[in-house]
Amino acid sequence: MGLNIEKFDIVLCKFYFTDLKSYKNRPVLILKDNLPFDDFLVIAISSKVNKLFDDEILIDNHAFKNGEIPKTSKVMLRKTFVIEKSMIVKKYGKLTDTAMDEIHESLCNFYQC
Repeated sequence: MGLNIEKFDIVLCKFYFTDLKSYKNRPVLILKDNLPFDDFLVIAISSKVNKLFDDEILIDNHAFKNGEIPKTSKVMLRKTFVIEKSMIVKKYGKLTDTAMDEIHESLCNFYQC
């Protein structure tokens, strides 16, 4: 892959349609490197921020320690899943410690852990 991807990085990934021939690129937040497997536990991100639910957190470029995203977006805590590392197209950047703490606390509250 060549990219140095770590916890709380935001990356762009390929999401294949059911025909497995065409795909869309979508951003995700890396939650955990799923070692020893070749995938990551991630949270979906959407730029459709006109309506926010209780489990969604707004992020913009102020939330980044380094890098940036094209537009203000939301992290959707209810949409956690595993993605293969080879699906990562590019790295947007890493969130600040403050943004990471807010997401971590909200995630624990949402999943009651």
